[in-house]
Amino acid sequence: MSIVESVLAQVPEPLRSLLIRHRELLKFAIVGGTTFVIDNGIWFFLKLTILESKPITAKAIAVIIATIVSYILNREWSFRTRGGRERHHEAALFFLISGGGVAINLVPPYVSRYVLDLEVPYVDRWVQELADFVSGSLIGMLLAMFFRFWGFRRWVFPQENARPRIVRDDPGDEER
Repeated sequence: MSIVESVLAQVPEPLRSLLIRHRELLKFAIVGGTTFVIDNGIWFFLKLTILESKPITAKAIAVIIATIVSYILNREWSFRTRGGRERHHEAALFFLISGGGVAINLVPPYVSRYVLDLEVPYVDRWVQELADFVSGSLIGMLLAMFFRFWGFRRWVFPQENARPRIVRDDPGDEER
């Protein structure tokens, strides 16, 4: 039994049926949560240290690193049975759509900082950091997430059951 199946077994009905029906979206959200932590950890580290005067550059670097991790996790877990494209074509489309996600993700913090002037010296440091978090890590990331999920299913991993599902009940088990 996989980790997801173990967790789903603990969830009461009718929520369990809903989650099973949307298992791919659930896995995509878990990958998103993981890359959310990676993205924000790197972003805050960079913008509070070596890129203090360049928060948008720091965010772009963080999003790019999180996107690389996202490709690996989504390909091998969220969309592991989907495919239909050669690996290099799939990767190129993934990063192209992710690039659109990066652009979407950067719009809210850009507006927050440079249109609404929610930055020091116009506001307190606390307000600036809160505005950065809300605009870049919540609003921007959610908009980018919906765009990516749609794009990945539509163009990157278009065919269901294109790759065999591997069930690993026992380390010696083969594909089923």
